[in-house]
Amino acid sequence: MASFPAPALALVEQMTVAAAAEPDRAVAFQGAPGANSHRAAIEAVPDGLPLPCFSFEDALDAVREGRAGCAIIPIENSQHGRVADIHFLLPESGLSIVGEHFLDIHHCLMGLGSGPFTAAYSHPQALGQSRHYLRTRGITPLSHADTAGAAAFVAELGDPAVAALAPMIAAELYGLDVVEENVEDTHDNTTRFVRLARKPLDVATIPGEAITTFIFEVRNIPAALYKALGGFATNGINMTKLESYQQGASFSATTFFCDVVGKPGERPLDLSLEELAFFANNLRILGTYPLERERG
Repeated sequence: MASFPAPALALVEQMTVAAAAEPDRAVAFQGAPGANSHRAAIEAVPDGLPLPCFSFEDALDAVREGRAGCAIIPIENSQHGRVADIHFLLPESGLSIVGEHFLDIHHCLMGLGSGPFTAAYSHPQALGQSRHYLRTRGITPLSHADTAGAAAFVAELGDPAVAALAPMIAAELYGLDVVEENVEDTHDNTTRFVRLARKPLDVATIPGEAITTFIFEVRNIPAALYKALGGFATNGINMTKLESYQQGASFSATTFFCDVVGKPGERPLDLSLEELAFFANNLRILGTYPLERERG
């Protein structure tokens, strides 16, 4: 908690006390109050108690340790790609994905006064999503742990030449002036979040279509991935996400993070996963959960 800027600490303490009184309702998120993850927590779990955490690891730990009923974590952005390190953190957490949520992202340039600004603090994702805007105005991007924390830091810093990129709610919480709204480079900017809990959903209770997320590993040999994924094509499974990453320094095998439409118990997906398991190693389902937005 002490890692948050001073203007955010009072809000963090207040929200932490409320969550401690009803931990099953608590929704852990990374960032200071006013961050986009805070917005996602409110939208995805309207009756929840948002619990701000300094890092993604802290948010996941809150769920593992029973201080929160679930966590909501950004996994990918339509403009800037996957959130750094999240593909490593989710499998290591031991938690299950129980939901997804799509959040429209709009950044505001804010500061103490109207500028001009020489630098702007924000989360690396927000800086990347607004890089053309910053570059054309000669504003140096400076990384911070999260967007709202950057706003709180600018308020604490007291330098009128330094701005923050953050949601509008952060300006209201920390007493900053909004100089310009919607400074992201594309205005269909969307972040996909996932909710994680200690126990997986019972797939029989999921109405309608579902998403199943899993990881698997294949050796770096010719046609390994082609053979591993062939069953999804022959069984008509819609694969909506496939990303690779390396674990360890040997580079002898690649781990893949995958989303498909369907749920275990449905024959086409069962057959596809059975064939995948024959050609791949370390197949692990991270969660099956309701599909919030149609893929097509």
